[in-house]
Amino acid sequence: MKIKNEYIIPAVIIGLGFILSMAIGSQAFLTSRGFDNTLAVTGSAKQNVVADSATWSFSLSHQAYESGIQKAYASLATDLAAAKKFLADNGVADADISVTPVFTDEQYKYGSDQSGPRQFTVRQTITVQSKDPQAIDKLSKATGALTSKGVLIMSNQPQYYYSKLAELRVSMLGAAITDARARADEISSSAKTKVGALKSASSGVVQVLSRDSVDVSDYGQYDTSTIDKTVMVTVRATFFVK
Repeated sequence: MKIKNEYIIPAVIIGLGFILSMAIGSQAFLTSRGFDNTLAVTGSAKQNVVADSATWSFSLSHQAYESGIQKAYASLATDLAAAKKFLADNGVADADISVTPVFTDEQYKYGSDQSGPRQFTVRQTITVQSKDPQAIDKLSKATGALTSKGVLIMSNQPQYYYSKLAELRVSMLGAAITDARARADEISSSAKTKVGALKSASSGVVQVLSRDSVDVSDYGQYDTSTIDKTVMVTVRATFFVK
């Protein structure tokens, strides 16, 4: 029987396509098998540090009706002088103190009774920055010396920082990778395999926690409420497995 050329050519093309697809499929299989010969683990490292700087702020305020607002300004100025003396007596340099302008806020009345004279609050905030966190901690707890003189303040919680975090993070990455390698060795030993060279590694977020805390976050933490801190870094490491 004579087979027409019009059927031979498509058949050849289909056959070649099948062979090519099989070759590509085999290559993809081998490649995926190659990728399976890796092990990804997370390693971490921790180090305790002590804050080396601090910020503390507190506010002074007086309330007055519109007719007595000038007297409120004068009282606020007297309180500010007393606060500055308190800080100076406790060893705070004038260069470490910043003072905001005086802000005046009207106290709006709500409800049915909106009559009567207008009332205002005049306020000012003092911020202290120091390289001595221990001194700031002690100072923030000694404000009774001001209140005993009739100076009412609203104190914020001091904030404590560690200034060498960037350098520390770099130095801790090696320890985190070592920890990842140890974890990979432990996992591979149970699977009767052996961990080879490091293929890739990426660092995670930095956690700055209060000492010995485990309150970590996927987005990182930076505790400013304590002087004694624990810094933790993580790495995601992938190793070849033999």
